[in-house]
Amino acid sequence: MREPRRIFKGRQFSPRFGGSGLGVACAVVAALFLGFGLPSNLFGSAPADRPITAEAAQIRVFDGETLGLGDRIIRLSGIAAPARGEACGSDAARADCGAAAAARLAALLQGQDVTCRIEGYDGFRRGLGRCIAGGRDVNAAMVEQGFALASLSVLRPLEVAARDGRQGLWADASLMPAEWRRR
Repeated sequence: MREPRRIFKGRQFSPRFGGSGLGVACAVVAALFLGFGLPSNLFGSAPADRPITAEAAQIRVFDGETLGLGDRIIRLSGIAAPARGEACGSDAARADCGAAAAARLAALLQGQDVTCRIEGYDGFRRGLGRCIAGGRDVNAAMVEQGFALASLSVLRPLEVAARDGRQGLWADASLMPAEWRRR
């Protein structure tokens, strides 16, 4: 028997892209969802402005502008202190200004818990922060006491007052680090 002939035969559709068009579209939608729909800190990166607190026993002073708070390293933002080993003074009276700045920072933090608010990161991905110890702004105190330079304009009046009052490393112009004398 012969098959009856159909007059209105439906058109056979063959996929042009073999189903890959649907796959590509799904991948694009998924990428957009992941890129815009999920929070940026989903995989453990902490927000930049989250405060970090450490108890007195967990605090280490590396130099006049760098702290260790537990397992985090924080640089004090807005200041520049002499590095450990940075000599200052004449040949007859050489001193380690960096060690003096580190000692002052350690004295400011002695026996106190510290809270730092991270404001950004330096070139080594260390947090740059404003730190508070015992209700006192540590960054400002280092500049005010003459053991750090102000790199933020808001701290410049404190630097000028320390220089005019001959505080800290400003006490003897011949003992200042070379960088400070140039300023």
